[in-house]
Amino acid sequence: MGATEQTIFDQFPYWRRAAAPLDQLPHAGLTAFVGCGSSYNLAMTLAATANAAGWQALAVPGDEWTNRRGNYWAGSGTVQVVAISRSGETTETVAAAKASRAAGIPVIGITVEAGSALAANSDRVVAAATDPREGIVMTTSASLMLQLGLQLLGVTVDETAIAAAETLLKAVDAEATALLAGRSHFVYLGGGAQYGVGVEGALKLMEMSQAMTQAFHPLEYRHGPISLIDNQSVAVVLHSADGLAAEQKVADEVRAKGAVVISLGGPGAPGFPADVAPALRPLVYLPALQILGERVAQARGLDTDAPRHLTKVVVLA
Repeated sequence: MGATEQTIFDQFPYWRRAAAPLDQLPHAGLTAFVGCGSSYNLAMTLAATANAAGWQALAVPGDEWTNRRGNYWAGSGTVQVVAISRSGETTETVAAAKASRAAGIPVIGITVEAGSALAANSDRVVAAATDPREGIVMTTSASLMLQLGLQLLGVTVDETAIAAAETLLKAVDAEATALLAGRSHFVYLGGGAQYGVGVEGALKLMEMSQAMTQAFHPLEYRHGPISLIDNQSVAVVLHSADGLAAEQKVADEVRAKGAVVISLGGPGAPGFPADVAPALRPLVYLPALQILGERVAQARGLDTDAPRHLTKVVVLA
């Protein structure tokens, strides 16, 4: 078992150590969740969760916030930035934090490196220690930063949620090899807060296995992209609590066109239940999404500890 696979299964003690209540974010006029790559995907989930809980929020890639802030915020009213970076050294995210503070915008940094440049350029730092074995592919750290962000929004991550995530991971992994065998096209469907982790699941599988992956909102998938579905496809449906009926219709349609459908949090064949509060579903789904990438990579003979063309920290010279 490689280090990446180990960190997927061994991440839950780190969740437990980080599962303490945090002082909630204030309700600014706008909260911008900023990140790059996996961190931007987490930002999309956190922004959707924040909006559902009464904030006004959006997710913005780091460079976009630094150089095109006016395309996302008109400049009136109060604004705060929540900047997310595993290393705390990602060029665009650190630049976004610096530019925000220079403009008088407070920055809350979420990271697993408390001594990083992001931490130094944040007004408040929220950090948790991650698995030191983690390499290029974000596994434990991605889950931890999503957990910390949820806790900033007042979501309680308790033992029930952690146990549900571990149970779901093991259940999906028990069937993953058979479900994924011979498949080469992978699509992730999730709405609301599930969309961001759906994109993250697609990114993880792409990074690990070099396979064709896509992510869409469930009903949007019927507007053109469904034309790619055939008997080489797998659709991973990340069910929400409020859209289950429509999502199931899409899942049934995709299955009828030849795809294997993996339903997380909903019915199906197979279906994998996730009996947790709606705000916790993205976090509970995340480890199961990570193991799908690992299993596809193994089927292709690829080493997820050394994914092609990638580095652990993205720094622009």
